[in-house]
Amino acid sequence: MNPLEITATAIATCLGRGEAPTLEALRSGASGLAPCSFETVKLPTYVGEVAGAGEKLLPPGFDAFDCRNNRVAELALASDSFLDKVAQARARYGADRIGIFAGTSTSGILETEIAYRNRDAATGALPQDFIYDQRHSTFSLGAYLQQRLGLEGPAMVLSAACATTAKAFAAAHRMIEAGLCDAAVVGGADSLCLTTLYGFNALCLTSRLPCRPFDAARDGISLGEGAGFALLERPASSDPMLLLGLGESSDAHHMSSPHPDGLGARLAMERALASAGLSPSDLAYLNLHGTATPVGDRAEDKAVTSLFGDRLACSSTKGQTGHVLGAAGIVEAIMTMLSLRHGVLPGTANLTNLDPELGATYVRAPARASFKRAMSNSFGFGGNNCSLIFGLG
Repeated sequence: MNPLEITATAIATCLGRGEAPTLEALRSGASGLAPCSFETVKLPTYVGEVAGAGEKLLPPGFDAFDCRNNRVAELALASDSFLDKVAQARARYGADRIGIFAGTSTSGILETEIAYRNRDAATGALPQDFIYDQRHSTFSLGAYLQQRLGLEGPAMVLSAACATTAKAFAAAHRMIEAGLCDAAVVGGADSLCLTTLYGFNALCLTSRLPCRPFDAARDGISLGEGAGFALLERPASSDPMLLLGLGESSDAHHMSSPHPDGLGARLAMERALASAGLSPSDLAYLNLHGTATPVGDRAEDKAVTSLFGDRLACSSTKGQTGHVLGAAGIVEAIMTMLSLRHGVLPGTANLTNLDPELGATYVRAPARASFKRAMSNSFGFGGNNCSLIFGLG
């Protein structure tokens, strides 16, 4: 495939807003997980909550879009001069030549939960100020981004479980290659809500402790929230960060469990390598999906070792951010890019006793390292799999 350059990024998670706190956490191994005190939730679990997401913070004129998901997105957009860099790209290409390829799984579910809580006791009618299209619907985020960024090119919002915002890179690449746009804003947001917290708890997938990817005692995920965005253009700078390869697959094994041998995961990684024209030995680091579920981590380990053996340095950053669901792809892509640019191998927070049945090489504590290419994995319910390869030009 023809590489694309990432000319700007923006991120907001429980680790903070922007590149600086995220990079510091990668270097130190610090975690943003804390005991759950979100909204009215009463569950013994840890979450990664974005500070400030409960406040009214959308710009004037955007009140109709006010929901937690769009606020989390706004916190990311406002970081690291991302808005200015998109404006500069808009001046170069024209508003109609920049596409938006975003993703979310929760969207504005919380707003609907609150609206149902406040419905009319006699008629059951929802509050008059509840606006489904702009506050809950999947395209709420897309419409907000269009207006906030002043863009008029192709726009779509994907929802493919936890592979969502990784697959957004693939959608953007196809559209640029097809000549339908010259640049793209890629990313998305997912925010905490009662449906996901109680839903994953009902599936017995949440841990009472901060999640422990690949640990022998791992027992489930820690949910988080976050947002991230990247500006993709054709390479032009002298020291570019590049999207080198991407691979997608669906293992179609089970609605909520991966193939036990990680067949779909391996296929996505193989396709990413093939699209980049690389071999397994060309990579130095792999940011794993690594959710800390017993089944998921085991399946990913089998996929990784069947393709790379035990030579590749691997880690999961979900012990730091929590699992941000549909935003995991973009958040971990940005963390992978930061690792490449600044020479740090991220550790696997909360990994104390490695599961002896696993065969990959897991980085437990952050380490300094210089490397040129890395992969990021994102796998989701329904067999959705996507692997991305990034590299320094």
